[in-house]
Amino acid sequence: MNATSELRTPQLRTWLPSDSADSASGNRPLRVCFLIDELARAGTETQLLALIRHLDRARVLPYLCLLRGDNERSRELEPTDCPVIRLGVGALARLGSIRAALRFRCFLRQERIDAVQVYFPDSTYFGIPLAWLAGVPGRIRTRNNLGHWLTPRHRLLGRLLNSLTTHTIANCRAARDALLGHERPDPERVFVLENGVNLDRFARIPPLRAWDRDAIVTVGVVANLRPVKGIDLLVRAAAKLVGTFPNLRFRVAGDGHQRPELEQLIRHCGLVGKFELCGQVDDVPSFLGAVDVAVLCSHAEGMPNAVLEYMAAGRAIIATNVGAVSDLIENGVHGLVTPAGDEVALAGAIAQLLRAPKLALALGDTARRRAGDHYSREAMIRRFERFYLGMARHGVAKGQLKPRLSTHG
Repeated sequence: MNATSELRTPQLRTWLPSDSADSASGNRPLRVCFLIDELARAGTETQLLALIRHLDRARVLPYLCLLRGDNERSRELEPTDCPVIRLGVGALARLGSIRAALRFRCFLRQERIDAVQVYFPDSTYFGIPLAWLAGVPGRIRTRNNLGHWLTPRHRLLGRLLNSLTTHTIANCRAARDALLGHERPDPERVFVLENGVNLDRFARIPPLRAWDRDAIVTVGVVANLRPVKGIDLLVRAAAKLVGTFPNLRFRVAGDGHQRPELEQLIRHCGLVGKFELCGQVDDVPSFLGAVDVAVLCSHAEGMPNAVLEYMAAGRAIIATNVGAVSDLIENGVHGLVTPAGDEVALAGAIAQLLRAPKLALALGDTARRRAGDHYSREAMIRRFERFYLGMARHGVAKGQLKPRLSTHG
């Protein structure tokens, strides 16, 4: 089905309460359209799909709109329990984008969408102005990172969109602070809604084991192979350790365009057979179940989903001090925190845990309990539902722009 027919199909409305039911009850669910470039097995997309899957349809009715989404990987990830619309937009400057924009605007009006929430730059530049033109009351930007990729052009466009945006959601205080510094939106319209993790997925993996001097110890990472994830940093740290700890192994779950460069670095450091790039791993809990020490070595993050997964798995965690890491992990209590970009400190933290397996066990246990107490998927869904319903209660659905909500959601 092409993008045009998907937008116009009469079956789309069968997902929704009828207009007559709306008018009779006067209290229909809030209709939220999520707009993202396409779907992938990455942090932001995973959190969005979980949100769509678990929203209470009696309170918030989701739609998913994909700017592109025609590749097989994206199609495989599409949810089956909400309408999915593919717009087929390539480059925003192409003529076809104008036709897609007209269809999207028509769709928003036809379905009486109450709020459009956008992710990533292209969807933001496309979706926010069109939601404004269509008269959608809630126009929500999402910022789940510290904007390390921002160019002066991006910052300028972000500032220009401030007047059309009613709310911005960040997933941690660090991301909110970075956004305020880069693009200067009204602070009263920027809210922190933290991510969550599906604890049930990790409930059956084996607990972290104590190891002795002769045991093979595995250091694991869940990350896409991109420079910002700092896997090269871990390779260089590994090179400093394997001489002292010959039974040490490293495994990375994830793929990306940096793979050839990392494979060359692994060979250069003499780590073939000791440092494995496993490619895309669909079963993250099973991967982490075979890991003793879980590492985040990123140069920049918002609220890293990998750390939430490490916590839920009860692994001993080492993480660079980026984004919300210091909010998630108290150094020496839930894990070890090292400076970003410091391979010597990273190697030292790994060596510290290798020599102190009891400390590793204690860190893993407290991290798991912290995930259960504060970062469950259910708690995240409740945060978002309260946010959306708070918008409606405080008049955003009637065109008023400033809800009286806590900055931290």
